[in-house]
Amino acid sequence: CTRHAGPPDGGWGWMIVAGCFLVTICTRAVTRCISIFFVEFQAYFGQDYARTAWIHSIVDCTTMLCAPLGSLISNHVSCQVGIMLGGLLASTGLILSSFATSLEHLYLSLGVLTGLGFAFCYSPAIAMVGKYFNKRKALAYGIAMSGSGIGTFILAPVVQLLIEQFSWHGALLILGGFVLNLCVCGALMRPIALKEDCKNACEFLEHDYGPEAQKQDLKRMSICSPLIKVWSHECLCYCSWKEYDFLLMPGFMVLAVSVLFMAYGCSPLFVYLVPYALSIGVSHHQAAFLMSVLGVIDIIGNITFGWLTDRRWLKKHRYFCYLFAVAMDGLCCLFLPVLQNFPLLLPFSFTFGYFDGAYVTLIPVVTADVVGTSSLSSALGVVYFLHAIPYLVSPPVAGWLVDTTGSYTASFLLCGFSMIFSSMLLFLVRLAKKFKRTHLQSLTNDTGTKQRIWTNGAIAYSVTAELDQKDVEFLAVDTNSHSNR
Repeated sequence: CTRHAGPPDGGWGWMIVAGCFLVTICTRAVTRCISIFFVEFQAYFGQDYARTAWIHSIVDCTTMLCAPLGSLISNHVSCQVGIMLGGLLASTGLILSSFATSLEHLYLSLGVLTGLGFAFCYSPAIAMVGKYFNKRKALAYGIAMSGSGIGTFILAPVVQLLIEQFSWHGALLILGGFVLNLCVCGALMRPIALKEDCKNACEFLEHDYGPEAQKQDLKRMSICSPLIKVWSHECLCYCSWKEYDFLLMPGFMVLAVSVLFMAYGCSPLFVYLVPYALSIGVSHHQAAFLMSVLGVIDIIGNITFGWLTDRRWLKKHRYFCYLFAVAMDGLCCLFLPVLQNFPLLLPFSFTFGYFDGAYVTLIPVVTADVVGTSSLSSALGVVYFLHAIPYLVSPPVAGWLVDTTGSYTASFLLCGFSMIFSSMLLFLVRLAKKFKRTHLQSLTNDTGTKQRIWTNGAIAYSVTAELDQKDVEFLAVDTNSHSNR
């Protein structure tokens, strides 16, 4: 563990970025590529859209639902241990899935076990980037999160080729071996102790949570030590509360509600883009190519949006850049039902992929701006936890709409309106806060003017009133001299 007054913005931090980059490839890119297995699973097990869609839903749901557990292990044991354990669990789940004989088997192995492994890896790796970067945080996140797009671009055609050569059984087995690289990523995550962490760690030492001897032992220990056994129960409760006190922040509450609608809108497209393309006569290779294009443009969105929002002239507007990107993805979903051939679907993949990469990059940046760096790991765990229920529900609901209506139109329209509502909610709240701030400033200006009041013709006093403080100045004036004037 190394100590720094603030994020070093470089050095070993670039290795952390590389490790997070590989983590996003092995988690999010692999999850996206599960949609390529959709048609294979449906044909092999003879099930409808809704039942088959539960596989992808459970993977995403478990990954996000257990994200706080991954953050807890990272905070109290070790980020390295958590990611390595997650890699082993995810690999085991994919290998067991290659021997599946029913959809229920896939629900447990590919859905629950693999999703749990991904949960242990994803949020801790992302939080580590935030601890190593401040000035170039958005760029670092852009590079790290671009692993999802690069992985999708590379893995989508590779997975299609593996299915053709070795069937879906062999493809899942090979993916299980590939995901073991998460253990290598975990080894790169060197802990770092920041001044802000030291401040938070010293707060509970000021409270009477244990004998003085315990406090002296704690002061001598490293700030980045794992769970310290000499802590009393009260001390652990205090520290656990401090990790999650951001839950009561109004700004985080609004962000959390918005994330629920955003997550509902973005998930079904990755499940149904390939089946939708096949339903309108696009070939299997062209449908896989659409996922590849979406992935590679996702990379450009990650990096360019990260670089742009780190510029001085745009840095203070990162919040609105996030809103714009989410709204644009929603508009893309609204137009998708009228795109009925491959030449029209290709621009869709470009546009949706770019803005998907843009807002994914800004999620941890916006979260850090709301809660601060010291609570980022726990806050990201909660943010990704909030993705869980929409990720679980939205693909089956979209599948049910397809089965009921015989068309993808209702499903894509619901996704689009959900993402637009997510963006509009944050925009209206920010607008209301700005209006309130302007109103308070106008009140300050009105009450801050000096007023001169004369009393009994003898005493004059000047009252200077401001919103945060009141200074009263009494001016004594000689009665006779005043009457002479």
